[in-house]
Amino acid sequence: MPELVRPSERYKTSFIEAVREAQASGSGLGDTLTWEVGDLEADFGAFLTHLRRFEPPNVPPEGFVNSEYLWLVEGETYLGRVSIRHSLNERLREFGGHIGYEVRPSARRQGHATLMLRLALDRARELGLTRVLVSCDVDNLASRRVIEANGGKLEGEFRLDFHEKPIRRYWIEL
Repeated sequence: MPELVRPSERYKTSFIEAVREAQASGSGLGDTLTWEVGDLEADFGAFLTHLRRFEPPNVPPEGFVNSEYLWLVEGETYLGRVSIRHSLNERLREFGGHIGYEVRPSARRQGHATLMLRLALDRARELGLTRVLVSCDVDNLASRRVIEANGGKLEGEFRLDFHEKPIRRYWIEL
């Protein structure tokens, strides 16, 4: 059964394979498409430290909030990642929300995103959050289904000056 875990050296090989998959398909989110595989292979420990830089008790720099990455794994296989922001600032309220997630290309359409969001909501409850904001592009039907399957209630559709596509913002009561 897949589970959420803290990023770890244990999953290095599978994680790097997933980054290669995303880059080859051009379907990764954000950082995944720009990570240098050679750098990950050379110093995975530094990468893990980088991922943990906003975890408490670290104090994030101005404009950032405490957050954490968790990986969905099954056995030794990395399936995807979720980021959980512990609070919202103005920017995250507009775009990004409390939770973001990504499933590696070869593991898509298998229910992993739905499970990952459900498990992330459990973690958000542990953090004391009572409701969370999750967003997606209007045309991302798979993500819309994932959010709605986890109780997301549509706030609305919004156009942002800095994002090419309209987005949908959902609130999930915990």
